[in-house]
Amino acid sequence: MKKQFLAIGLAVALSAPAAAQLKPYQDYTVSDSVSTVTTVKVKENMVEDYLQGIRNTWVASNEVAKKLGHMQSYNVYVSDMPNGGDFNVMLVTTFANTSDLGPNKARYDAFMKAWGTANEAATRSTTTSVYPNIRSITGEYMMREVSFLPKR
Repeated sequence: MKKQFLAIGLAVALSAPAAAQLKPYQDYTVSDSVSTVTTVKVKENMVEDYLQGIRNTWVASNEVAKKLGHMQSYNVYVSDMPNGGDFNVMLVTTFANTSDLGPNKARYDAFMKAWGTANEAATRSTTTSVYPNIRSITGEYMMREVSFLPKR
């Protein structure tokens, strides 16, 4: 008998959150800005080498894009426990809105003019010959910030 009451109580408790489902724009909002998140698994003892590489490629190119106003920000996160999971580095870029991620010839031309052919060649060399030997991309995500509105 106690088991039946426990089972019924558990069922009621688990169904309560489903009945109280939140509604977008009433209970929370989603940002216009969008972040891309890339998770990377860098091989043991290679994180500093990878960071040096992305400093000259990914960070440098994002700095150009940021100065041109093509993106809002970029960040690199490194795990304190590098062998603790499926990834140990996260690369995050944030854009004002989804349309800033789409193809745009004017933005591309402005970026390539600022980036230059020397940087393009060096980046291509690093990304094709170094990175495949020291890291694997484990995931790519497009995420938006959720802000909860005050309860009514």
